[in-house]
Amino acid sequence: MGSGNGRGWLLVSAQFLLLGLLVFGPSGGAWTVSDSLRGVGQALRVGGIVAIGLGALRLGRAASVHPAPTAAAVLHTDGLYRFVRHPIYSGVVLLAAGITVTNGGLFALGVFAALTVVLNTKARFEERLLMERFPGYADYALRTPRFVPFPRRR
Repeated sequence: MGSGNGRGWLLVSAQFLLLGLLVFGPSGGAWTVSDSLRGVGQALRVGGIVAIGLGALRLGRAASVHPAPTAAAVLHTDGLYRFVRHPIYSGVVLLAAGITVTNGGLFALGVFAALTVVLNTKARFEERLLMERFPGYADYALRTPRFVPFPRRR
């Protein structure tokens, strides 16, 4: 994994620490969680879990929590990777958003914001490694959004 090994593990640790704080941290006090908001939160959580699962399934043996590509890694530009470069991270954001909206608290909102910063930093770090490994990654990155599948311009 080279010189980025320590930085990669630091980002992974921060990601899981923030997810733990989001799940087990304090809740309530900032907004009322109505039944409809609870439904939105549940839909976001399910969508996030599905995106994480499909993204990891497509990577197969190359799936790893560490941002450095494994020895088994190949460049995937199909499946969910056709729409976003990091569907697993997108899934984590959806999952975390679902937890946050049903939490009702500012603490969760702050943790969610910090998690999105960590995931963006982790994605940028990973992309540098992917560009070094795969000559076609730069072109793929130019035509494919990082996290949110924006409609393509014609």
